[in-house]
Amino acid sequence: MATEIGILAVRRSILIKAPPERVWQEFETFDRMHAWFGTGHRLLTYEPRVGGQVLLEVDHEGRPLQYGGPVLVFDPSRELTFESDWIPSQGWLEPTLVTIRLAGVLGGTLVELFHHAIERVGEDAAEQHAGFEAGWTTRHLEALRAIVEGDAVRAG
Repeated sequence: MATEIGILAVRRSILIKAPPERVWQEFETFDRMHAWFGTGHRLLTYEPRVGGQVLLEVDHEGRPLQYGGPVLVFDPSRELTFESDWIPSQGWLEPTLVTIRLAGVLGGTLVELFHHAIERVGEDAAEQHAGFEAGWTTRHLEALRAIVEGDAVRAG
């Protein structure tokens, strides 16, 4: 069953010309995930299984900040969901969630990235949502598409 997307959510998406099973190959190992999801921030830990950890690092105001959490959903060719909280915690009531979904459409795969459940952080949820909305781009998804579609061109 797919993760319910929280009320305050950032959504980015891209269509990739390949089936979901091919796109999911880029989620199967640290090295493959790092090649595309490690753009704009650094992927430090990625354990592709329920209960595994995702740890990322980003530069913020001249210093590195880490964030991430446990993998909650690892459903091959369909969904990856993990918790996302700052380390050390910034005092949020509960962590946010990052969900990446794959769906076969139009002869390819729609990849949707959601940073959601932001309402769970507490009183400053609106400010946090605005900040995440401004911060997320499609660069990760574009890198994923370049890898997957680049492989198809090389194989063709």
